[in-house]
Amino acid sequence: MVRRSSASGPLLPRTRVRRRRADGTPVIAYLPAPGTVPIGAELVVGGDLRPDHVPGDGPHAHDFHVLVHVERGAGTLRVDTREWALGEGDVCLVAPGEVVRGASALPADARVWLAFFTAEALGPQAVAPLAWRQHPLLTAFGRLGEGAPRVWRVPERERGSWATLLGLLAAETGAHSPEPVRPGGPEAAAAALTLLLVSLSRMASDVAAPPPAGVVTDADAPAGGWARDPIVAAVLDVVESRFREPVSTRDVAGALGYTTGHLTTVVRERSGRTVLEWLTERRMIEARRLLVETDLPVAVVAERTGYRDSTYLVRRFREQHGVTPLQWRRQARA
Repeated sequence: MVRRSSASGPLLPRTRVRRRRADGTPVIAYLPAPGTVPIGAELVVGGDLRPDHVPGDGPHAHDFHVLVHVERGAGTLRVDTREWALGEGDVCLVAPGEVVRGASALPADARVWLAFFTAEALGPQAVAPLAWRQHPLLTAFGRLGEGAPRVWRVPERERGSWATLLGLLAAETGAHSPEPVRPGGPEAAAAALTLLLVSLSRMASDVAAPPPAGVVTDADAPAGGWARDPIVAAVLDVVESRFREPVSTRDVAGALGYTTGHLTTVVRERSGRTVLEWLTERRMIEARRLLVETDLPVAVVAERTGYRDSTYLVRRFREQHGVTPLQWRRQARA
């Protein structure tokens, strides 16, 4: 693996700032592409781990899961209101919606892996907005905020495997390579991620969860990001149950007994997305699945994702992905 330099570009190349929370914190989103899986990994070396190399340039939140693994050296990671000390062999978890406020690594030849993935990478059983909290491979993420540790130490006998699997993730996802993803690359990346998460879930099940050991740096706040907020969770439950219907923000608000304006403001403040953006994202996930896994006409895909006609689906899809639904299908199957 070639050492990253400041000229290498952002740490997570397929991610962009797509929205901001009410306090101005940028929320970094993964940008899906036809024929790829929402998984990536990068190796950073020592002083290369700086906030200006992360999309958003400073404190930021993600809409995906992040693993930070120290292969060699030591470092710190500040998540929400706590700063975590990381030693050799440690892996630190960051759940969707949590705010990363700073990171460092020492000495100059320290090797730190960053891996990210969306729950969509784990299959259809995890694509619902909060379904990942119950996924057996995401137990350690799902328990953040319930007293579970954020930092786990990989057993020495498994550290070589972790380095190999993270290297495979970086190679197969082609983060900084001009070459297209190789045949079988998405499957290889998904397999490597699964093995990493199996290792992590076994650590979580084999070790009693001690109290969090991070240093409190500000007024304390619960861990877990927006996934722990009861109003956001209620909204996402309604979204999941009704996204196949032609419902609107007003319908979601009415189902929960709120006014449209109030619910939109609260959800945006707490999650960085409006109710409509959550609804659109869930519909896009389902549309992408139907386009790749079936031969249904676009009009039927629109009907099954809550859009009244194909024209509106095409417009929304192009806004989100830069291509039409049929172009996505062709490119994903090429």
